[in-house]
Amino acid sequence: MVGLGELPGLEYLPAPLATAEQLSRVHPASFQSDLADHVPEQGYVAINEDDNIMSHGTLDAALRGSGSICFAIEQVLVGNAVNAFCVVRPPGHHAESVTAMGYCFFNHVAVGARHAQALGEVERVAIIDFDVHHGNGTQEIFENDSSVMVVSSHQMPLYPGTGHADETGQGNILNLPLAPGTGSAEFRKTWATLGLPAVHSFEPQLILVSAGFDAHFRDPLGHLELHDDDYRWITDELAGLAQDCCGGRLVSLLEGGYDLEGLASASKAHAERLISAS
Repeated sequence: MVGLGELPGLEYLPAPLATAEQLSRVHPASFQSDLADHVPEQGYVAINEDDNIMSHGTLDAALRGSGSICFAIEQVLVGNAVNAFCVVRPPGHHAESVTAMGYCFFNHVAVGARHAQALGEVERVAIIDFDVHHGNGTQEIFENDSSVMVVSSHQMPLYPGTGHADETGQGNILNLPLAPGTGSAEFRKTWATLGLPAVHSFEPQLILVSAGFDAHFRDPLGHLELHDDDYRWITDELAGLAQDCCGGRLVSLLEGGYDLEGLASASKAHAERLISAS
């Protein structure tokens, strides 16, 4: 799916299944049970939305998505790695605490943030989201919790219709909506002048990234017209920010991306810059 290949300095590690305890910090047991009860023996079933489709293997994949970020965070916090990139499907940032939606079942980045805090070494976590769609689930989960800052750039108007600039939570939510056709220069200016300084002021002890690559010019679902160099740029900026704030500790997780060629090239660009920063 993602063409990372054998990049120098890249180590592949298997993703474990998330535990019920890890998930329960974000998704109550009743929600977990309800998803498990809907797993079909064969064929497909729609969960909440007609395009949120579950097959027999979907739940296992979603559990490994949340498990991967918990495992990666552990590796970073104990010093086995400076940063990590979790290449997962299905994505997670649309999943709310009790609602699966937008191809998402568990909110992996939220599960990761809560896991990091539960380990006792991290209090303040910053979540950066540059997917073309607003991460409504991540916002819903943390909008009343000032220990987690969520900063998102996204196309507007576009699914799911949330992410307006006046949605600020407890002052810990910063939405940076961008018009269709925005392009590279405005994307970089928005992050350089608004998003990155806000995260720096928050002084996070860990940075998590919802890395969606559907703002790529090749992607059929978005129209922000970004290129691989823009993903190199934002990755360099985030890695530098992590160095300044939290000893380089950064964990990235794949969100959207629906053109296979664009997804592969942008993901590779992202991984290359993370490796160079480690």
